[in-house]
Amino acid sequence: MTATTGGTKPAHPERPGASDGVCSEFTVFTEIKPGHADALRDVLSEMAEAAAGGGVREAMHQIGTLHDARHVIFDDDTRFMFASVFDGSWDTYIDDFAKTEVGRNFDRIFSHSEGWPGVTDPRVKDWFVAHQAPAEVFDCSYPDLTVQEIWKDQRVNEAFQDVLDTPEFRAALENPANAELVATPAFQKLLEEAAG
Repeated sequence: MTATTGGTKPAHPERPGASDGVCSEFTVFTEIKPGHADALRDVLSEMAEAAAGGGVREAMHQIGTLHDARHVIFDDDTRFMFASVFDGSWDTYIDDFAKTEVGRNFDRIFSHSEGWPGVTDPRVKDWFVAHQAPAEVFDCSYPDLTVQEIWKDQRVNEAFQDVLDTPEFRAALENPANAELVATPAFQKLLEEAAG
């Protein structure tokens, strides 16, 4: 499978990665340079602290297509795995890294891997392809929702929940003039979904 979305053919059909709806997976395995595992672990620890402060999330919002990311050191500190789920084309996803804090973090992380050319190097895509292993099975709980749509749904839900908590909304529900609307199955379903 290739990392395609929405039925659009990728510019580079050789790009690895499985897709489910609009979501694609990206998994890279590298060899850690001898003696670099602790330094890599320190970078990842710094990133985790920065994420708690919101910096990484801000960069993820700039990219706008990254669902999640995982970093794993394994095989007795000799190998590293980066895995993520994203929307859109593989090439755009890689290009977007270089434009944000995520790209700078990639350089800090992958500089501890053998052969890393740098996130802005023209060879970086070839390097990723050489180190990427596509998933044999990839399933997404929400294959038809992009990151942007999920964020929008979250904003709409938060605004709707705020409306539900107002005395004006309670008064509108109790107003006899709205009884027909309140009794409709669609409105009742909306209230049930809002209740959780």
